Amino acid sequence: MDAVTINHLFLTGAVLIVLSVLLSQFSSRIGVPILLIFLFVGMLAGEDGPGRIAFDDYSLTYLVSNLALAVILLDGGMRTKVASFKVAFWPSLSLATIGVALTATLTGLMAAWLFELTLMQGILVGAIVGSTDAAAVFSLLKGQSLNERVGSTLEIESGTNDPMAVFLTVTLISLLGSPDTELGASFLFKSFAMQFGIGTVVGFAGGWLLWSIVNRLQLADGLYSILVLSGGVALFAFSNMLGGSGILSVYLIGLFIGNRPTRGRHAILNVLDGMTWLSQIVMFLVLGLLVTPSTLMDIALPALALAFGMIIFARPLSVWLGLLPFRSFTTKERWFVSWVGLRGAVPIILAVFPMMAGLPSAQLYFNIAFFVVMVSLIVQGGTLMKVAGVAQVTLPPKPTPISRTGVEIFPASEWEMFVYKLKPEKWCVGEPLKKLSMPEGTRITAMFRQDQLLHPSGSTVLEANDILCVLGQDKDLDSLSVLFSEAPESEEAARFFGDFFLDASQLVVNVSDWYGIELGTEEEGKMSLRELVTQEIGLHPVLGDNFVWHDINWVVAEIEDHEVMKLGLCLPESTEAQESH
Repeated sequence: MDAVTINHLFLTGAVLIVLSVLLSQFSSRIGVPILLIFLFVGMLAGEDGPGRIAFDDYSLTYLVSNLALAVILLDGGMRTKVASFKVAFWPSLSLATIGVALTATLTGLMAAWLFELTLMQGILVGAIVGSTDAAAVFSLLKGQSLNERVGSTLEIESGTNDPMAVFLTVTLISLLGSPDTELGASFLFKSFAMQFGIGTVVGFAGGWLLWSIVNRLQLADGLYSILVLSGGVALFAFSNMLGGSGILSVYLIGLFIGNRPTRGRHAILNVLDGMTWLSQIVMFLVLGLLVTPSTLMDIALPALALAFGMIIFARPLSVWLGLLPFRSFTTKERWFVSWVGLRGAVPIILAVFPMMAGLPSAQLYFNIAFFVVMVSLIVQGGTLMKVAGVAQVTLPPKPTPISRTGVEIFPASEWEMFVYKLKPEKWCVGEPLKKLSMPEGTRITAMFRQDQLLHPSGSTVLEANDILCVLGQDKDLDSLSVLFSEAPESEEAARFFGDFFLDASQLVVNVSDWYGIELGTEEEGKMSLRELVTQEIGLHPVLGDNFVWHDINWVVAEIEDHEVMKLGLCLPESTEAQESH
């Protein structure tokens, strides 16, 4: 490869990435997921588009996609709170195993009928497109205010369901490639157990080892992120070499490191954020380059029917059966989880497996997977937040600081600097600093007024547009943001958690006396409000859970360590109107 070719390659790649970044700002305006923009840029640059780039290297695509997926899952694991596993682990595990198997089977039956394939070939297609995609889910859910039960279930499911899809795909390819192969129940169980078992062991053991190395070394700030990134990818490859799921391993590595005090944690997350965006762009660009849109036209109608059959029938049925033992999920939450069965890079990567194995009809499998991914991103991804609103699984947006930065005071420091700008309507404007009820252990370290640094004291009176720099920890964020950030704008958002708030330790009988509730039995009155929530919702309530009891709407308004602390009581609209007159 000469210098001219190398420079041409650099120029083409850089221009495509720049174009993807520039076009990404239009994704929200036109209502399509940002990943679809990257995919379309790749298709436009391909041989059927104006770019006319002929690209058919499936091995390179497999290499790039796996590397990118490892980076995305490492970042996703680091940003997942381990506390959310208490709420969502078992539902997620059910969806990641039973759900994927059911989706693959039902989709496979439809594929066999629609494309006139054998039953085994059809189920292979179902296995390829059967799992939700972590890259798509993490990208589309990032920054969205879903309730913890739904958001955590979707994120954990997408991070852990690939082993089942890989297991099914590899097993079916072996059967189709060597029809005489005997795959007994013991072999299948051993193969499945290896995927999950080795993937889990390497994930947690490797995560602990990498975390220990990071905390014991004294390096330049920029090297910690490189160490975590390279270590995560190395363990991803090591797990695959042992026969485990590297995808599961790298997610668990991120989860372990992200939930422990880690040296340079904020710097690591900042670098990973940029690397994740680059990985998503490159991965979807390459996948877009690989496909030839003209070849999709021949299968458009049956592939469209398969995609909608999976979205409307296979995924919902598998979700409802997978979540059957978990009564804490409401009907609307189950429908929403069903809708967010996003397909993305993983199905396309799995569709490369038959190509590399040299199976007949491998190109057909790839084209079907690509078509299903496009429909999923457009239909499900493009309507995600509208459906979330209809399903009532969103929470009012949390007030947040305008900036937050890690403060590396000592190794594994968890201190951060939160920056707030006071709006005129905040109650604290006009009050001296000494009257603020700030969380214990937090301090105002600097104050700016009209771009001038002040030296505040307890008697300093706050003014509108003052900028405060507050030293605190992540656990203090909610309290500080309520104190200093902009309040919810709409009246509906302000009333989301109720008109009155009650201590969850109060007995029901006391509340019934205050609000004139007629209790059916004496036992009802002996319960605390916290026990009432458990009775109506289940063992793991989350913020925003609501239920109707004795014709009154009750909302979980505050939770601490997964225990309900406050319950909101929502007055009927008519009652509120009468009280206002």
